[in-house]
Amino acid sequence: MVMIDNAVYVAGVRVASPLGIDQTLPALESHPDGFAWMGLYRPDSAELHALATDFGVHELIVEDASQGHQRPKFERYGETTLTVLRSARYVDAEERVDFGEVHVITGPRTAIVIRHSEAPNFAETRRGLEAEPARLAEGPQAVLFAVLDEIVDGYEPVLAGLENDIDEIEDALFSGGHEQSQRIYELSREVIAFQRAATPLPGMLVSMAARLPADAIEQRRALRDVGDHVTRVIERASAYRSLLENALTVNAALVGQRQNDETRILTEASLRQSEEMKKISSWAAIIFAPSLIGSVYGMNFHNMPELSWEWGYPFSIALMVGFAGLLYGIFKKKHWL
Repeated sequence: MVMIDNAVYVAGVRVASPLGIDQTLPALESHPDGFAWMGLYRPDSAELHALATDFGVHELIVEDASQGHQRPKFERYGETTLTVLRSARYVDAEERVDFGEVHVITGPRTAIVIRHSEAPNFAETRRGLEAEPARLAEGPQAVLFAVLDEIVDGYEPVLAGLENDIDEIEDALFSGGHEQSQRIYELSREVIAFQRAATPLPGMLVSMAARLPADAIEQRRALRDVGDHVTRVIERASAYRSLLENALTVNAALVGQRQNDETRILTEASLRQSEEMKKISSWAAIIFAPSLIGSVYGMNFHNMPELSWEWGYPFSIALMVGFAGLLYGIFKKKHWL
């Protein structure tokens, strides 16, 4: 486990920075009006069980936080809540979306933020809250809302990157580049994964708002602001999914059209070759008949009937021309010539 940051706050001001989890509880006990905010990176099961022992975290929360790969959810276990969020960032160099997972465990006096991915880094979130002691004085709930807001704000650059990728695909589709099926499918998977990360959030926000006291006006406003962002994110993701589905349909149609064109060209070439073969075969047959007759009369046998016949030569020539003319007429009638 990596301890990213660990602090105890009283009235929104950092009063202690324990170096380890084992030092957090004594520091918290020495400040009865404060709360602890711990930032952890990929803790293992044993470390989470130690946290559960020190801070009374429910064993089901420990199980979920240990396994990772959880769906976004907001669950309550007595006075402790578990919020699972899916973060996302657009990797511009690789033109892909990298998804992460964040677990936020909040109790009456503790906020434990567990990251299972490289991003996001909540250092800026902590510094922002520390710069506003009034917000941080609201306790662990303020940490949860700030982390939630940071993750939702991180969705905007992802949507911008996806929009740019979709524009590139549309340009490629209508500029002659039809081989885009794999890229469209990959983008569709990313958009679907993005929808799975964002779609559960409105229901989670409603559950969070239901747990707030009636006078928590500012916190309700913060949740409504996050809810507005989430709504826009979900609408844009749905529009992107529709665009990609349409692009896949158009790509399939264009690829099918190109295959049909290629088939038509091949068929026409085959027909032309067939016509040429008909002509060659017809002329070969026409030439074959005189050759056959000429070869018979060129045998020079003494007992050949026409050998001493006065009309033998004209007869053989007439026979050759007659056979050739007959075959020519037949082939011409069949449109082979």
